[in-house]
Amino acid sequence: MRKVGFFRSIHLKFVLIYVLLIALAIQIIGLYFVRELEETLVNNFKESIEDRLSPLEYSVTEAMVEDIEGNRMEEEGPLSDAINVLLSGLDSEDIQEVRVIDARSRIIGAWSSSDNSYQTIIGQRMTDSLVQRTLEEGDTLTEKQNQTFVDPNDPDLGRIWVLASPLISNGEVIGSIYIVTKIENVYSQMDDINSILAGGTAISLVITAVLGVLLAQTITRPISDMRRQALAMAKGNFSRKVKVYGYDEIGQLAITFNNLTKRLQEAQATTEGERRKLSSVLSYMTDGVIATDRKGRVILINDPAAGMLNVSRETVLSQSISDLLGVEDEYSFEDLLSQQDSLILDFSTPGRPYVLRANFSIIQKETGFVNGLITVLHDITEQEKIDAERREFVANVSHELRTPLTTMRSYLEALAEGAWQDKDIAPQFLNVTQTETERMIRLVNDLLQLSKMDSKDYRLNKNWVNFIEFYQKIIDRFEMGRSQNVTFKTKLPNELLYVEIDTDKMTQVLDNIISNALKYSPEGGQLGFKVEKKEKEKEIVVSVSDQGMGIPRENIKNIFERFYRVDKARTRQLGGTGLGLAIAKEMITAHGGRIWASSVEGRGTTIYFTLPYDPTNEDEWL
Repeated sequence: MRKVGFFRSIHLKFVLIYVLLIALAIQIIGLYFVRELEETLVNNFKESIEDRLSPLEYSVTEAMVEDIEGNRMEEEGPLSDAINVLLSGLDSEDIQEVRVIDARSRIIGAWSSSDNSYQTIIGQRMTDSLVQRTLEEGDTLTEKQNQTFVDPNDPDLGRIWVLASPLISNGEVIGSIYIVTKIENVYSQMDDINSILAGGTAISLVITAVLGVLLAQTITRPISDMRRQALAMAKGNFSRKVKVYGYDEIGQLAITFNNLTKRLQEAQATTEGERRKLSSVLSYMTDGVIATDRKGRVILINDPAAGMLNVSRETVLSQSISDLLGVEDEYSFEDLLSQQDSLILDFSTPGRPYVLRANFSIIQKETGFVNGLITVLHDITEQEKIDAERREFVANVSHELRTPLTTMRSYLEALAEGAWQDKDIAPQFLNVTQTETERMIRLVNDLLQLSKMDSKDYRLNKNWVNFIEFYQKIIDRFEMGRSQNVTFKTKLPNELLYVEIDTDKMTQVLDNIISNALKYSPEGGQLGFKVEKKEKEKEIVVSVSDQGMGIPRENIKNIFERFYRVDKARTRQLGGTGLGLAIAKEMITAHGGRIWASSVEGRGTTIYFTLPYDPTNEDEWL
């Protein structure tokens, strides 16, 4: 990984760019130098050949003119011998061969640096196109070509330069000189020069690379430091500082980077502090808070809100606020932005009421641009339940008071119209009026009792009492005063059980429970009274059972509510107010106990309640 990082580093890129630029410059200079040098050497080579050819042309022309005019002496020998003598004076490493051709394209003289028997071609016809053109046009012609024949003495002759120059006398072409030169020597020199230049280039590139590494470090070292600092900052470490190596542009950048690090550290500390404050506020809020972005996607939700909506914080992020609240069919995000009033969210089920109220607040910039939406959720289930109970309570009280008042008004109107004079009817009417008045008094007394118990100042006057004896006296009182044929069956422990109770309030509880049991017991039925001691739970369990009509299972949990009646018609007929069990529940709860019921429809009902019992305290009291 470190190697891969090095090959991707800016340090290597600086060095490569530097070396490539130097290499490019050297290549451009080298190409220009080699091209110019090659051209100069080739021109010099050609000029040297042409300079050496000029005297030869003059001498050969003179010899040929003398031979043509017949002025040549016999003792001088054939023309070819004279020409060969002249050609032998051209002995040079650069000249391969020389041929002299007359106007009829016959070779009249020849010389070769590598073949002494070259004279055999004298007298032969020269068919070379370059020679033919020279004889026809009278111009000096040249061409560069590879060797077209193999010389056994010089098989590696390589490239050659051929020159065909006309021999002119009195404006007439009388012949031509054909010279083959070894121009390969020039290119061999160029190869040597290129080798020297390549070696120098390689040495210069190595030196350049070393210098490039040293020079690049002066630039990349502070940049590398800043890169490491940036990576550390990304991980939350603001303690590092970039070393300043100078006060040039990079040094000023390093100073600015250090200042930026310091300010980022301060800003991060401030942001972290604000975040912790916000997190603390959101965590300890009892209300749920949800924040969205400008597109209505959830970006923040606190634990109370997640608990209220029964969702996981991780799963709802980026979810639409309308989908999260379950109102996507009725409200879009734009509708929620314009929602002025609270939105009631009813998540109630048949067995569990659950209602939330959602208030919305827009997150908006000074320019008016909407950044998102804040939703605050309140659990108003209890409030709704209390409001419903209050409305039901008022309705029940009104109904309970209206019924006897209506009855009393009817009977009083009848008495006022003359019924009081009827000795048979008047006592009956007065008796009904008196009964309804007592019923209203009982109702008002029960309401006052409940009101006192709901008060914060309500106190119990507790005393240590042997509950078995206390309970037996109340049972005896009801057994002696019963008017119907009902059997009492008791099952009480044969021991002393001392509990701390308010005897007046507990008497009222038992009176209400036993009175209800008697009311709903049929003729010949049986009432059961039982007390159990549970030392492990530190409580005693008291129960009163009857053999009445029982209570449907779906109604059992409601019988301790105020004004609740299973059979309203029969309850009113028996004179009940519907508050007896509600009062009993409040009093048992005030004593630190619990109360509940069990029933089988058609077979009777049993009311249970518990009272705290501690044998240790009992022993101390005794």
